[in-house]
Amino acid sequence: MGGGAEMSLDAAQERALIAAAFAAAEQAYAPYSDYPVGAALLFDDGAVITGCNVENASYGLALCAETVAVAKALSEGRRGGLRAVAVVGLKADAEPITPCGRCRQVLNEVAALGGTDPLVLCVGGKGLGDDVRRVTLSALLPHAFGPGHLA
Repeated sequence: MGGGAEMSLDAAQERALIAAAFAAAEQAYAPYSDYPVGAALLFDDGAVITGCNVENASYGLALCAETVAVAKALSEGRRGGLRAVAVVGLKADAEPITPCGRCRQVLNEVAALGGTDPLVLCVGGKGLGDDVRRVTLSALLPHAFGPGHLA
């Protein structure tokens, strides 16, 4: 990644994206961890694609919210244009959560397709974005491996 265009949002866009991630988290299937997570991806055209975590009795088969959202976006034909990501957890006492390493790599793939460095809103608690950490994807995944390395 590295050289992508860094993105920013105004306060209303941030609130809307965080609200979409909270709504997605409400749909999570998390019977084992009891830790619902939601993600919302904002694209340049204003489209928002959401995902929630989907757990499985065979723990290694669980899907993270960010990966579900990316799979939905790609299955709808989206290639690039990723502007921002919001990730929320529904535990009331939770610190802002960040995407896991696997999800950072999955998000990087979509960002690399459009040459962007999306803003990642890491949200904690049950409030509507009371505790938000704002960081770029390149800061979360420095020296990322991407499609360009395979060319």
